Amino acid sequence: MTPGWTVLLALHAIGATVAVILGAYLVLRRRKGDLLHRRLGRFWMADMYWVAFSSFGIRRLTPGHFSWIHGLSAFTIFSLTMAIWAAKTHRVQLHRGWVVGTYFGLVGAGLAAVAFPVRLVPQTAIHRPTWLLAGLFAAALIAAAAIELAARTSDQSGQSGQTNRSASSLRRTTASNTARSPR
Repeated sequence: MTPGWTVLLALHAIGATVAVILGAYLVLRRRKGDLLHRRLGRFWMADMYWVAFSSFGIRRLTPGHFSWIHGLSAFTIFSLTMAIWAAKTHRVQLHRGWVVGTYFGLVGAGLAAVAFPVRLVPQTAIHRPTWLLAGLFAAALIAAAAIELAARTSDQSGQSGQTNRSASSLRRTTASNTARSPR
């Protein structure tokens, strides 16, 4: 790896990149609240929790100490938790506000990571561009796999759910017809 990269930092950066890709997909996707949205949202939330919590192990700006960025990470953990609470209590507008705000915070943090030439991402782009491209490719592959897996399982659940609903409604219809028919 480029001098300065650690396994934690690389996993943090890949996780953040996956979250940017998945978050864009979820925000731009027209249909909300369906099974695919909920499954991808859970994956995105878990990924965002990873990115926020892993940042506490990264102390580059003020070596050995927490910095203002860690305060943003703590707020991200709070906002993710609020978004989950809002979704579970069916407060859709509140959920949307917390999630979109968290996503824009993630994008802002990503821009800050690449905007300053002395940071690791721009240095890697200059000195080891193939490594940076490999990391971006890995993140895109993870995001695409998550979308595909969630879509497949959503389709399978939807089909079996329809089959189960059809069978149960057939049983109810048969039972009500049997109850009504004179014997």
